[in-house]
Amino acid sequence: MGVTKEQVESSLTSKLNPSHLEVIDTSGGCGASFAIEIVSEQFEGKRLLERHRIVNGALEEEMKEIHALSIKKALTPEQWKQQQESEKSKSDA
Repeated sequence: MGVTKEQVESSLTSKLNPSHLEVIDTSGGCGASFAIEIVSEQFEGKRLLERHRIVNGALEEEMKEIHALSIKKALTPEQWKQQQESEKSKSDA
């Protein structure tokens, strides 16, 4: 049995306390592949590679069964806010 989307969400929520989290099971339901978008204050002052390592570390147990993890976004709350405002202004134009 693979990892569930809920397990991934639970681990990331408890360890990184994200203000935004989106987990998508891209494996067709077998739990082997996920895409993640996460916003956390723990990413402040960290480079992208460090942020990915933090996410991978938070999913240490789950990664034993996950074959593919795509971290689409790993942003700070400020970066997320700026991105949302930018997307909104583009859609308003």
